[in-house]
Amino acid sequence: MKPVTKTPPGDSTSAADEGEGEGVGEDVAACAGEGTVADAGHWTPALSRSVMLRYDRVRGTDLLLMPERVVVLRGGAGAVLRLCDGRREVAAIVAELAERFPEASGASVAAEVPEFLGRMRQEGWIR
Repeated sequence: MKPVTKTPPGDSTSAADEGEGEGVGEDVAACAGEGTVADAGHWTPALSRSVMLRYDRVRGTDLLLMPERVVVLRGGAGAVLRLCDGRREVAAIVAELAERFPEASGASVAAEVPEFLGRMRQEGWIR
């Protein structure tokens, strides 16, 4: 679930790691970095107004589309972000993912999803 950022030529922003992952938990952890969400229990994440989540049939992966920028999502990142509708709290998102992906450890999903969402919030991709 590692996003790969495609930026216009000349932009100094570096692309994220392009590694592949299998499970939701592994992918979230790899992308989470140091960011955490202090108010995770009461936060209802939603995509930022300038961000659209789309599935690209050619690449076979989810994309975040923004003005002059595309983020290629790996692993379960799209599944996590699809649940960010502004109505579900982080705890409800974690519960839904644990139900959808029983092969992922519930404890790792509970720890890693809030970190992943915190990182996405820091990037400005969700609010």
